[in-house]
Amino acid sequence: MRVFGGFRAGERFFYGELVGDEVQILGQPYWLGLERTGEIAGLGEVRIDLPVAPSKLIAVGLNYAEHIAEMKRTPLGTPLIWFKAPSSLLPHEGVIEIAFPEHQTDFETELAIVMGKRAKNVSRESALDHVFGYTIGLDISDRDLQKSEKQFGRCKSFDTYTPVGPFVYREVDVADVEITLRQNGAPRQRARTSQMIYPVAEIVAFAAQQLTLLPGDVILTGTPSGVGPLRDGDRLEARIAEWAPLRNSVRNSAPRQ
Repeated sequence: MRVFGGFRAGERFFYGELVGDEVQILGQPYWLGLERTGEIAGLGEVRIDLPVAPSKLIAVGLNYAEHIAEMKRTPLGTPLIWFKAPSSLLPHEGVIEIAFPEHQTDFETELAIVMGKRAKNVSRESALDHVFGYTIGLDISDRDLQKSEKQFGRCKSFDTYTPVGPFVYREVDVADVEITLRQNGAPRQRARTSQMIYPVAEIVAFAAQQLTLLPGDVILTGTPSGVGPLRDGDRLEARIAEWAPLRNSVRNSAPRQ
């Protein structure tokens, strides 16, 4: 297993590979090639920042049967995909700001795919060859807007509504790993990725039908059951397998002027 991320030391941002407690600094985003600079920073000397910078942020819905049931939906027979604004990305330990505190706004934890190669019209059999690695993501969702607008783009794209990280993992098998979320220490979501209706390879192949996926693009693969509302002051902790957990806090956004 290899571990990559985005880091910040003072005003300087860089990508690096985490080896033990050291960050081996890269000269470019890891998904474009592992160009080492020879510089090393201690993990304790840097701040963990966003590990991704996608041209496209794609989400998949209704990918766990129990979540379909709790949302009172029916299976579609193909993956349901939509786009989230990349400006909604939020790093580890970032603060989720609830855009409309009077609305029901839910958490959803998900396995996220990070693309490593350009992909268009790829087969399911070759799809994984185009994947760089995986990370943890949250798809924060304003249910009031989702129901009233009948589409998912705006209600899931507000600033801070897509926490991702803290790291990206390469050379890992995600076919059957545990995915969990705790809210203020209490368990809310727990499932295994083997319960996904559409596995990673099928999702990538479907998304790449006439749509070009570029290196660095991110795909959220859907959430299991147990989604629930956020409240000002909440602390969320999302985990996949033995990876470092993604932790975020929650607050209401400032009143609109």
